[in-house]
Parts: sequence; structure tokens; C-alpha cells
Amino acid sequence: MAIYKRLSSSLENRDVDAYLDLLHEEGTFVFHKSGAQFNKTEWSELAAGALKNEGFVQLASRCLFETDEILVTHAFMMYPDGSKEAVMAVLMKRDEKIIRMETGCTPI
Repeated sequence: MAIYKRLSSSLENRDVDAYLDLLHEEGTFVFHKSGAQFNKTEWSELAAGALKNEGFVQLASRCLFETDEILVTHAFMMYPDGSKEAVMAVLMKRDEKIIRMETGCTPI
């Protein structure tokens, strides 16, 4: 089942519950730049804070590839400090949820 549309909708609507519902209980979330890793509880706290912050804005997003096992996206993001990044994300899927996500960002 496609996750991209539900993921995009949750981000666009700042729907924390819909976003968190996409995350697998055993999920791992990795920032490529720092190597920091988060479990679902830790990631949920970060994501909820970001979605509640009006300065965190997804300017554009597209699905590059999606199957039942993997989703690859590319987005342009703006952050509360006004900085912008191009973000590549690789999301591994299990049981129609995100089990692992790794992001790589390039400042623009």
C-alpha cells in the first residue's frame, strides 16, 4: 500500500496523529548528516514539535520511487531560522508502516 500520499497529507495538514500512525513500533530514524538515531518514541517527540511549529515548512515534495518495501522521496524544506535544505529520504516499510527512515540533507 502506498504511504507517500498519506505521509504528504499528514505533513501538509500538520496532522501529528496521522503522521505518527505511519510509524512502525520498532522504527528507527537516522539523520545521515550527524549519524543520530532515534526510536519511535524519540522521533515522535521531534516530529510532533516540528509539525506544531509554523516555521517548519515543506516547500515541495515528490515521490521518486515506492514499492511495498521502500519509499524514496525528495523535498525542499524551510526551517524556523529561515534556512532551507534539499532533503532526500529513504524509508523502509514493514506492515504498511515506516520501519526505518534515513535522511540526507543539502543546504540551499
